[in-house]
Amino acid sequence: MRTHVRQWIPACLMILLSPFLLGAGGTLPLAPEIRAQKWLNSEPLDIEGLRGKVVLVEFWTFGCWNCQNVEPYIIDWYKKYQDDGLVVIGVHTPEFTYEQKLGNLRRYLEEHGITYPVAVDNNFGIWHAFNNWAWPTVYLIGKQGHIRYKRVGEGGYKTTEETIRALLNERTASDSSS
Repeated sequence: MRTHVRQWIPACLMILLSPFLLGAGGTLPLAPEIRAQKWLNSEPLDIEGLRGKVVLVEFWTFGCWNCQNVEPYIIDWYKKYQDDGLVVIGVHTPEFTYEQKLGNLRRYLEEHGITYPVAVDNNFGIWHAFNNWAWPTVYLIGKQGHIRYKRVGEGGYKTTEETIRALLNERTASDSSS
């Protein structure tokens, strides 16, 4: 009985929280474009060009312990689901001056085996476009470009992964026309 109840908790929470994720008129908000000053591990990406994919956007900074605790999960999901259509974008929004230095960020990415695209957001432009307010924060963007999930802070790894899988398995109008 306990296990059965635990399986329904994440779904119930998403239903209860869905009004807070909805935009004006009850629609899911479109994800804003990611206009980075610089991209590492990738050519520039844009949300419009990623339609049809599920996009995980993580706001992080390498000096944040909480971000470092989330990092292994992000790397694992990237490796596990990239061939299924998951795109991971790390948005590095530094809190401190030493985190703004591109050489320090490049060194960190190499030392920690981070190979997914990283958008450099030293001026907090992407942060403000998403109305973000904390490190780390994970957003999941569905295949149609809408923000479908948000997780602030550590934890919730099982729910986040379940949501990734559910979004990857969703069929869209373009799926059925092919």
